[in-house]
Amino acid sequence: MTVVATYLVITFGLGGLAMAVRLPPLVGFLAAGFVINAFGLEHVPQLETMADLGVTLLLFAIGLKLDVRILLRREVWLTTSAHMVINVVLGTIAMWLFALVGVSMLAGQSVETIALLAFALSFSSTVFVVKVLEERGESHALYGRVAVGILVMQDIIAVVFLTATSGALPSIWALTLVGLWPLTRILRKIWTGLGHGEMQSLFGIVMAFVPGYALFSALGLKGDLGALVIGVLLASHPAASELSRSLFHIKELLLVGFFVSIGLTGLPDLPSIGIALLMLLFLPFKAVWYFVLFTLMKLRHRTALLAGLSLMNYSERGLIVVAVGVSSGTLAPSWLVEMSIAVALSFVVSALVNGRGHLMVEKIAARLPVQDERKLHPEERPADAGDAEVVVIGMGRVGFAAHQRLTGHYALRVVGVDYDGPRIERLAAEGLRVIEGDATDLDFWNQLRRSESVRIAVLAMPRHGANVTALACLRESGFSGRVAAVARYEDEVQWAREHGVDIAFNVYAGAGLELADQVAGGNPARPVHPEPGAAESSDGAGRAQTGTIPWAHRRVRPTNFNGIG
Repeated sequence: MTVVATYLVITFGLGGLAMAVRLPPLVGFLAAGFVINAFGLEHVPQLETMADLGVTLLLFAIGLKLDVRILLRREVWLTTSAHMVINVVLGTIAMWLFALVGVSMLAGQSVETIALLAFALSFSSTVFVVKVLEERGESHALYGRVAVGILVMQDIIAVVFLTATSGALPSIWALTLVGLWPLTRILRKIWTGLGHGEMQSLFGIVMAFVPGYALFSALGLKGDLGALVIGVLLASHPAASELSRSLFHIKELLLVGFFVSIGLTGLPDLPSIGIALLMLLFLPFKAVWYFVLFTLMKLRHRTALLAGLSLMNYSERGLIVVAVGVSSGTLAPSWLVEMSIAVALSFVVSALVNGRGHLMVEKIAARLPVQDERKLHPEERPADAGDAEVVVIGMGRVGFAAHQRLTGHYALRVVGVDYDGPRIERLAAEGLRVIEGDATDLDFWNQLRRSESVRIAVLAMPRHGANVTALACLRESGFSGRVAAVARYEDEVQWAREHGVDIAFNVYAGAGLELADQVAGGNPARPVHPEPGAAESSDGAGRAQTGTIPWAHRRVRPTNFNGIG
């Protein structure tokens, strides 16, 4: 128990230190693994179990949100295939040249061995990329969907490789997995009757580990692939997003074990660190080739940059490929240490680059040649605001309710913005006025047509970071109207007040105040007086008022979007 306590203290301490210097906590978790290894502490086998559980739940959650059709899009399957071929060919040539100039670890290695290393370096980390996307709240953005699709394709390639090199085919009983389709129809009915509490979360865990991981493993297939497949089969259930959210914190906690375990793979020495640093030289080229391929697929420069930078890392799948090479005698055991260090350092580099935010990407994209919008991917073309007075950014539960209230009760002309294509289609079918777009994209606002009438922006995205970026893009594009923002915590309310947001609406305080109004208000003419915690009050939280919209009676400066016609 003392050893476990020491693990926890080191992990928590270094995670907190990383946050203090404005790095993602996972950088501290990676460092914790190396520190624990350096101290020579007793190995805790439960840590690997924790890591495996976290990865399995992660893939199950990906499946719950994955639209399988994304895998059939050429920007996914063709980019994955072309990038892997380019990576392996050019990586093999580069490492062969390093071998010729006398790099000790590569000198004397066969072309097959070097090609295997290049193949291992071609994978990107599913765990890292999905974590970055979830922290940004952009898993459903176009670049996020494309990145996740590529990661799933890479997982499939890794499974094919492992099956081909294991010398053993999956069990003939694997053919019975086609029966999962009718089975999941029954499971969805069971799920419907479980409500919204702990039974639903437990249902998700059981699905990920029993018909997912355990069944696929028993049939000679990768267990975490099974969790992904089960997630995909259950994704059509109306509560799929709710289940994914309920498993979020469990999965995040378990993934701490994954990042710590990366550092426990081996203790680095100077030669090992040197080889790992040499491997890092390939990262920029990895991102550049993704950018080139995405651009050829008619994605905008910004989308291509965001997707390419998010995929600019090495993967735990690469460690598995190297382990296969070690077990077959193709690679020396020391390569596992070098690869684990390279993976860990690639996470640090990728975290630093991706942590710079969207505005850095906007600046880079602005320096690149202008693209012909008529030739762009359909989802990348300019949107049209029509004659809207209010734009609601984020059409989840809060945004949907705001859209309906502003339209139906206050007779305002409202347009909703969301980057989730299927959600947009569903809301449009229900008669709501919505457009597809990424509000954290400066170009979206700069190219938004007929936006002169917009005088109010409502930031209703669930992630504070996404609202922060959207606000920066609004201001950068020249928007001078009033802004209301959703907040969940007091520090978010404080930030909004300090950065010029007119109304910061605390959804929890607001829900209580609205409930009180509903209970006490039978008379719509009764005046509603601001309370502590109400809109524009001293603590910045908002309240939903009955019979009046807090800013509708005030004079608002007209919207001015630079460069919009």
